[in-house]
Amino acid sequence: MYENYKDLAKRIRKDCLHMVHVGQSGHIGSMLSAADMMAVLYGGGFVKVDPKNPKAPDRDRFILSKGHAGAVVYATLTELGFFPKEWMDTYYCDNGKLMGHISHYVPGVEYSTGSLGHGLNVCVGMALAAKEKGEKHKIYCMMSDGDCNEGSTWEAFLFAGQHHLENLIAIVDYNRIQALGFSKDICDLGDFASKVATFGWATKTVDGHDFMDLENTFKSLPLEAGKPTFIVANTIKGKGVSFLENTVASHYWHLTEEQKLEAYRELGVEE
Repeated sequence: MYENYKDLAKRIRKDCLHMVHVGQSGHIGSMLSAADMMAVLYGGGFVKVDPKNPKAPDRDRFILSKGHAGAVVYATLTELGFFPKEWMDTYYCDNGKLMGHISHYVPGVEYSTGSLGHGLNVCVGMALAAKEKGEKHKIYCMMSDGDCNEGSTWEAFLFAGQHHLENLIAIVDYNRIQALGFSKDICDLGDFASKVATFGWATKTVDGHDFMDLENTFKSLPLEAGKPTFIVANTIKGKGVSFLENTVASHYWHLTEEQKLEAYRELGVEE
């Protein structure tokens, strides 16, 4: 199974590199840090969805709160067969099928996001509605540490704990870099998991690039009965491409053709 995750993650990274090069867009670092988690969530079947029936009522819901990294979701969905791979050639282009920030017009995408601080709030509403209806599907929210600078996010933490939303799983792609610098220099989150635990959440810190750690964590959901789950995934921005890793510049980097091909070589994938 772990080799399958590794292969899918590699293809997701390649697809992301291709898309940002086609669109001459940014945010590649934010995509690459999330690729391994996406490979396990979707490749392992933890987010239960069906490309042949993307609106099935009992499907799980996945919301990418850090919507600027939308290409990592597009890459995952196209690899699973939700839409043709040719759509990637239109990413961030005029009249293209794939918008720069993630869009619900794309099959398999639940909600359009991009403005940080909104994703978790939407997921809390979805989780509460599902709980009140007695529905059993899960609500997954992938956030950034930048999301957690927003007051609305902390309101959502409070509300979810208060209402015991066991069907809600929040995952922070904790790569420690935001648009303009390192998170610790902008708004230091400190002992992040412990803070959220005081709001009534079950929390766990994982290696966001360790397939075994991720799989075992997702298998154990919910972490604690009657509580929403909060997972702090320690990651590396730009993971997998040496000249992008752990750099602030990778948040806005526009890849040249030569840089794209060098990234492919480092990943061990072909043009």
